[in-house]
Amino acid sequence: MSDRNTTGAVADAGPLLLGVRHHGPGSARAVRAALDAARPAAVLIEGPPEGDALLPLAADPQMRPPVALLAHAVDDPGRAAFWPLAEFSPEWVAIRWALAHDVPVRFIDLPATHSLALKEPHGDQPGEQPGEQPDQETATAPGDEEATPHVDPIRVLAETAGYDDPERWWEDVVEHRSPAADATADALAPFTALAEAMTALREAYGDGGHPRDAVREAYMRIQLRTARKEFGDGVAVVCGAWHVPALAARTTLAADRALLKGLPKVKAEMTWVPWTHRRLARHSGYGAGIDSPGWYGHLFGAADRPIERWMTKVAGLLREQDRFVSTAHVIEAVRLAESLAAMRGRPLAGLSETTDAVRAVMCEGSDVPLALIQDRLVVGETLGEVPDSAPAVPLQRDLTRSQRTLRLKPEALEKELDLDLRKDTDAARSRLLHRLRLLSIGWGEPAEGRGSTGTFRESWRLRWEPELHVRVAEAGVWGTTVATAATAKAESQALAATALSEVTALAEQCLLAGLPEALPVVMKALADRAALDADVGHLADALPALARSLRYGDVRSTDTAALAEVAAGLAERICVGLPPACTGLDADGAEALRRQVDGVHSAIGLLVAGATPAGAGATPAEGLRDRWGAVLRKLAGRDTVAGIIRGRATRLLLDEGRLTEDEAALLMGLALSPGTPPTDAAAWIEGFVGGASGGGMLLVHDERLLSLVDAWLTGVPADTFTDVLPLLRRTFSAYEPGVRRTLGELVRRGPVPEGARNDGTDHAYPGFGPGLDQDRADAVEPVLHLLLGRTPVPAEATA
Repeated sequence: MSDRNTTGAVADAGPLLLGVRHHGPGSARAVRAALDAARPAAVLIEGPPEGDALLPLAADPQMRPPVALLAHAVDDPGRAAFWPLAEFSPEWVAIRWALAHDVPVRFIDLPATHSLALKEPHGDQPGEQPGEQPDQETATAPGDEEATPHVDPIRVLAETAGYDDPERWWEDVVEHRSPAADATADALAPFTALAEAMTALREAYGDGGHPRDAVREAYMRIQLRTARKEFGDGVAVVCGAWHVPALAARTTLAADRALLKGLPKVKAEMTWVPWTHRRLARHSGYGAGIDSPGWYGHLFGAADRPIERWMTKVAGLLREQDRFVSTAHVIEAVRLAESLAAMRGRPLAGLSETTDAVRAVMCEGSDVPLALIQDRLVVGETLGEVPDSAPAVPLQRDLTRSQRTLRLKPEALEKELDLDLRKDTDAARSRLLHRLRLLSIGWGEPAEGRGSTGTFRESWRLRWEPELHVRVAEAGVWGTTVATAATAKAESQALAATALSEVTALAEQCLLAGLPEALPVVMKALADRAALDADVGHLADALPALARSLRYGDVRSTDTAALAEVAAGLAERICVGLPPACTGLDADGAEALRRQVDGVHSAIGLLVAGATPAGAGATPAEGLRDRWGAVLRKLAGRDTVAGIIRGRATRLLLDEGRLTEDEAALLMGLALSPGTPPTDAAAWIEGFVGGASGGGMLLVHDERLLSLVDAWLTGVPADTFTDVLPLLRRTFSAYEPGVRRTLGELVRRGPVPEGARNDGTDHAYPGFGPGLDQDRADAVEPVLHLLLGRTPVPAEATA
């Protein structure tokens, strides 16, 4: 049985056993009322005993739930487990009650030193639901089982009560109990009733198919015996109600110790970490979670009139999104929710009633705004806080200091961050985020900028997840500060890298992260790999990262002379080895090499731009551009080179101005001649005008090229047209809709017959479109003069 789904108590002579369902406002209020009534001498809570030393921190003013106890193996920080606690968790309420009343409080569940050793890194996780795949680090909330049992006790009890929805039954019986009703009722009555129900269920279903429960329960019974010897029977135990019958059972100390004999152990450390409402949600993979932590938090925090207060929150959120929601809407939504609850026989309007009312009254029947309400309010983005005095690895403390210095507060809600690297603070933020990425701490991910895309701008998408604390603990093996840890890991990766592209990417990361101490090791590894690697494809993959690194080094004022020397050497070797490598390729190999040619072309452009100061004469880099142009000419003119590469080389030469329009048209005519196989011709077209290279606009403005393509396409034999159709679709589908529409209009008009033009142009070749409209061109001229701030020249003056 999953104690996630149970509540119970034994209230007769002996310890007070308060069975709870984790993360429930009704359970939390009931526990508080029971403790106020019983005034126990000590409080025992289902949780790892290693956390006892951390319990006093729960009273610190800086501690704000949701939080979680994080335990990790010292020698393997990735082997970790969380015990989350929200403000409305019964365990949290019990802890705060004990500290407020100066009553001893302890954890009594199986120690983390054993539970982490028993935990399989890729096996079933505590708290896991059937069919779910929770995150590796997420282990269990206090009292959660290693897996959900075959029989859900809540479902059994709900069906017995005549409910078809177990969650609805639980909310009606426990979670929706009003504070006023709790104040007048017997505080122990709910626990007593559900203890009897759990006893009957365990008699019927045993351990629910999870024998590890017996080990945990044996340890809890031993701890309970010890507490009773120390404090007498005035001890209260807060645990998952599924365990209540087992803790009340009469067993011998020897029998319990026998169950614990031979358990594996690992050295473990524990601390408090912030948690989020989103990570409490069941859909996040945490099996003991709840669907609506934000709603439950509201129910727990609302002193009175919870539905009215909830509707007010919803109205405020919708108003922030510029939706018209008046006070009358709120009043009507409350009335409708209460009416629905009465019709459905519920003691209080639940989440389903309030949602239905909001949809009908505030959203005009639309489900679209409900997604926002679900995300922001029902689940919520609350991120807890822990005090500075909480134990933490040195790396975490350095990261926290850096976050405060740079005013980068961790937030659960995803946000965009735009950086201007010319500003010291923004440059430091960029270095920190890149260092964390190198350490596999994915707090920030690069994003497409909304403004300038220059090298002085960076955009990031930030979102702090609780699991990042585990990543920080794992990265702590590399150093005590973010800078030293990133440097050590970069050096280790450089020495272990086997591919040249891995080292070049690492060099780029080091420059972005501002790790000058790691560069010598990385550069030595780069030079060694570059000297040994003779594969042109590997060299072509490596060069773009080096070129970008030189650009980043310039932005960050980093000395990249050694990097430039290696990059120039790689470019030279590519120029020598690329032409032979472009022959004898299949379709997939040709496409891959086409992408590499694009990358090398862009990289050489960056190398030349970075090495040629304004106004300077020819430099070695400029000579590199000439050599690369010669390589492209070889590729464009060789019939043995794959069509897609020949077409791409022709296009690059045309864009660079190294090929005239007449020469490009000649090469296209040869490639599309009747003797060329249709598939080869289609590949040439794809290389020339395909992808996001602006080839569509080239065809729009160059009528000769469009005419050649049209003539070839209309001449493709019917029996081979289906073979080239996929290539053509792939080529033209990448164009913008406006470009495709314009091309379609030109083709629909058809070519203008040779000699039929009357636009005064001096060329007479056939083309598409009506030619130049002199009257329309003259109409634009005054606007151009206005934009340029020039005075138009009278026509008489030019006569």
